[in-house]
Amino acid sequence: MVTCCGLITASKDPVPLRSIEVQLDVRDHVGTVVSTLHYQNKEDKPIEALFVFPLPADAAVCHFSGTIGATQIVAELKDKQQAREEYDDALSSGRQAFLLEESQQSPDIFSLSVGSLPPGESASIRLEYVTELAVQADAGLMFTLPAVLNPRYQPPGSEGGSVQMTSVAASLVPYSLSFCARVSSPRPVSKVESNCSLDPLQYLNSEQSKATVQLADGHKFDRDVELLIYYKGAHQPTAVVEAGQASARPGTLMGDPAVMLSLYPEFPQAVMSSAASCGEFVFLMDRSGSMDCPINQNKGRQTRIDSARDTLLLLLKSLPMGCYFNIYSFGSTYEHVFPKSMEYTEETMGEALDKVKNMQANLGGTAILQPLKHIYSQTCIPSQSRQLFVFTDGEVENTRQVINLVKTHSGSHRCFSFGIGEGASSALINGIAKEGGGHAQFIRGDERMQLKAMQSLRFALQPAVVDISITWDLPKGVSATVLSPPITAIFQGHRSLIYAQLTGESSEAAEGHVTIKYILAGHPSQNQLRFGLQPAEDTGLTVHRLGTRTLIRSLETEGSERGQEQDGGVKAKVVELSIQSGVSSSFTAFVAVNKSNSEPIQGPLLRRKVPLPVCCSPCSMPGFQAVAMAAPRQPPHVKTRLMKAMQGFKGRRQKSSNVHGAVSSSSLTECSLPVQTPTDPLMQLVSLQKVSGCWELDAALAAALGKASQEVQKLKPPEVEKEVWATVLALVWLHGFKSDTRDEWGLLAMKAVSWIRAQNTPLAPDCVAAANTLLGCNVQREAVGL
Repeated sequence: MVTCCGLITASKDPVPLRSIEVQLDVRDHVGTVVSTLHYQNKEDKPIEALFVFPLPADAAVCHFSGTIGATQIVAELKDKQQAREEYDDALSSGRQAFLLEESQQSPDIFSLSVGSLPPGESASIRLEYVTELAVQADAGLMFTLPAVLNPRYQPPGSEGGSVQMTSVAASLVPYSLSFCARVSSPRPVSKVESNCSLDPLQYLNSEQSKATVQLADGHKFDRDVELLIYYKGAHQPTAVVEAGQASARPGTLMGDPAVMLSLYPEFPQAVMSSAASCGEFVFLMDRSGSMDCPINQNKGRQTRIDSARDTLLLLLKSLPMGCYFNIYSFGSTYEHVFPKSMEYTEETMGEALDKVKNMQANLGGTAILQPLKHIYSQTCIPSQSRQLFVFTDGEVENTRQVINLVKTHSGSHRCFSFGIGEGASSALINGIAKEGGGHAQFIRGDERMQLKAMQSLRFALQPAVVDISITWDLPKGVSATVLSPPITAIFQGHRSLIYAQLTGESSEAAEGHVTIKYILAGHPSQNQLRFGLQPAEDTGLTVHRLGTRTLIRSLETEGSERGQEQDGGVKAKVVELSIQSGVSSSFTAFVAVNKSNSEPIQGPLLRRKVPLPVCCSPCSMPGFQAVAMAAPRQPPHVKTRLMKAMQGFKGRRQKSSNVHGAVSSSSLTECSLPVQTPTDPLMQLVSLQKVSGCWELDAALAAALGKASQEVQKLKPPEVEKEVWATVLALVWLHGFKSDTRDEWGLLAMKAVSWIRAQNTPLAPDCVAAANTLLGCNVQREAVGL
């Protein structure tokens, strides 16, 4: 009988993971992460510990080692099947072993197995990866340490098995986390912010270009740890050249120098202002059961679906005149407002809003593939570029299938994705935006979905950039082999990263430059970056690893598109690249075997699954995959692979009782709940705006402004039309009371100003002044745009 001592789960199984230490080293916009996991077996029998956890989807895992007692074992990257067999052989013979592998279905999920840990013994696992920090709209650099992995929905009939994991409520996580970050940059560090409590920022030099910060004690595991780093001055195009690995053969990827280019294209203002902003806007909204979870942990918080409804309202009101639109929603089945995209009119917008107000998180699972297929089956509207907005909490199993589908149709649309809540799959959200030529956003903690959506709408309203090409001008004898996939999307001020291998020799003073050319709204444009070829100091192999990871991801996608029967050559190339570079892939795994312990470990081997925090648990719904603590493992002399229980890492099919999703014949308005009226004053005012951009002077507007109808009518300048007066009132109210959320309502305000100007009637000089008097504001006419 197992003695339950130390840390235990709700099912009374001891948990061997005691603590996690994370060290982050940020250099400009690249982070190196070292995580150390401390295990201890307090049971009276040997155990095998299993931990399924998330990592950033673009992370390049480059080191894995373990220490048992005084013995350190450095893992080797091998073909995944070979690594599993070596691990199982070690356990069958009573040896200690470690195995780290990436999920076959989703590159942001890893499993760590610690095998044959004797009674009373401790072990430390060291995991290292490098990752790029995402640039935010306010120029901050975002690092995210995923701490939450929500259950993933697997549609019936989908390929591969489920990602099996053990989860508990965030408040019950039985291990601790410590996190420390060191930041350095050529520019001063102005501030560091986080969604978690931090100790004060400590500067390490007088220039304030180096600093350190750490997570305050008592982290609750109820959210991912986010770090926002701000440098003084705007982001500038940069190039980092890195020397090759001394032990690697010249002419190989690791032996040659590598370069990382960070480009921030600037579009000509004349072209931007003259470009027409119309298009076909298709919104795909998640209505699975998990969308009924709170969007954050604050009291009085909205649910995800509540915030989604407000966001759709704001988006619909901000669309340009002359465009087309449609709204889809999905769960285990999917629905649409219109059979096809409709012209944006007062009638169609009103019909859509009536249905949006009734949207509930009542469609079951998260089967996103079928609605995407239906959207892509619709013929594109001539002269109306298609813009697809996908909102989901990202809890899907068939991530690679979804990404491949978006990539297949990338030539007909741009895809803007939104990951809602803690634990949203970064692989899915980033993957569909990247392959769809759009932009990815994540809404976590106290962030407002409306703000992120409007940022992406501004990107979508930028003219599509076509015919993108990269040219290199390098010294004689030096050539560049690009490792990154072709750039498919460029947005004003948005970073584009390019990795390349540099072959050949050059002098220390030699320079090169790269030119990115493209067609913007019919006008040829280009941006250039000149850089020195002298390798930077103290970069290690960060650029090589990130570049290799980018190349591996591209090859994996290519192999997935071809299918299992034809991807043999791609798989062989990925395995070769992975092993040469020391960067993990979906076809390789890290394995370490302790060959120093001469005495085999005796006794039955118990499996212990380390629970991961889950913020919203939809596990009771069909199709969602999660597992309880496993039963004892068979004795070591019986060869049973650990990963047979980890079906998501074996690729086996999982049976499900769900009915396959299909187009629902029911309307969104068939929900039994009554139509909801926005309670937020901003949303109430926004809901009253007409498609043209104006407001009507009526009792509803007066109520939204917090005034009586007679009072609003009385102060109207006599020569001003009612609708013009109503629209001025709305604009003054927005500027006077909601200036802090201007990025959310800015587009609809611009539409309102354009409508006023189009009336071709002089605006009375005292009209804005009268609005200020009525509302108690002090807004200048110029600030309103009039």
